[in-house]
Amino acid sequence: MGLSKIGALVAALAAASQVAAHGFVSDVIINGVKYKNYDPTSDWYQAPANRPIRAGWTAEQEDLGFVAPNAYGTPDIICHRQATPGKGHIRVAAGDVVTLQWNTWPESHKGPVFDHLANCNGPCESVNKNDLRFFKIDGAGLTTAPLTYAGDVLIQNKNQWSVRIPANIAAGNYVLRHEILALHSAAQANGAQSYPQCINLEITGSGTSKPAGTAGTSLLSSTEAGVNWNVWTTQPSNGATAPVWGQCGGQGWTGPTACAAGNRCNVQNAYYSQCVPN
Repeated sequence: MGLSKIGALVAALAAASQVAAHGFVSDVIINGVKYKNYDPTSDWYQAPANRPIRAGWTAEQEDLGFVAPNAYGTPDIICHRQATPGKGHIRVAAGDVVTLQWNTWPESHKGPVFDHLANCNGPCESVNKNDLRFFKIDGAGLTTAPLTYAGDVLIQNKNQWSVRIPANIAAGNYVLRHEILALHSAAQANGAQSYPQCINLEITGSGTSKPAGTAGTSLLSSTEAGVNWNVWTTQPSNGATAPVWGQCGGQGWTGPTACAAGNRCNVQNAYYSQCVPN
C-alpha cells in the first residue's frame, strides 16, 4: 500500500474514532416507558418523508459533532445544526421525571449539563425555533473538586441524565432543550463544544406558572468566562458553597446558596439559580 493510501486510511480511522467518541440522546424514558429518539446516524440518511416520527428534533449532526462558540449567536445553537422540529411529541405530567439516555459520552469531555423548557404556544411540530423562549429548569457543573463534572455523573449513571418537570408549570406544548457543554478544550479560543438536543413534550397538569424566557441564540456567549474555562485546573469547593455551574437557589432548593470564591449566584428564573464565574 502506498504512503498516500496509508495516510488516507489513518485520516479516515481518526475521523471515525472522533465520531464514535461523541454521542446523542438515543432514548427518552418517562415512568418506565422508553421512547426512541431521533438517531442522527440513521434517520438523517432517510428521505424526510420516510423518517420515523420522533419527538426529537432532526439536526445535521450525522458526524455527532458540536456547535462551536463562534456559532452561539446563530440558530444552530438552539437545537443543534440546521435543526427542524420533531414530527411527534411525548406526553408527560408536570412533576414527572424525564430521563435522557445518551448512547455514549466520552470521559474526556468534561463539563456542565443544562436543561431548559420553552413554551411553543401551539404545536411544537411546526414551531419556528427562533420564536422559542427558554427558561432553565435544571443544571449542574462541577460536582466535586477538582475534576468531577456533571458530564462525569452522567457517565456514572449509565449515560443517563434525569430532570424533573416543574410541578407548577402551566399545561401546554414545550420543547425540552438538553445540553452538554464540553469544556475539555475550552482553555483555548473557540474551544468549548455545545451538544444541544431538543425534544417535543406535551405537559399536562393544572399548574399556572409561565416563566419568561430567553431566545436560544442568547443562552450562551462566546466571551463569557464559563465558556472560556480551564477544567483541568483545581476549582475551590466545600460543603457550604456551590461550585461553578452548580445550583445555588430556586423553588424547593435546600442546598448551598453561596458560591465558591470567584463565582456569583445568578438568578435564572423562579426555578433555578446557578453559580457562574465573576
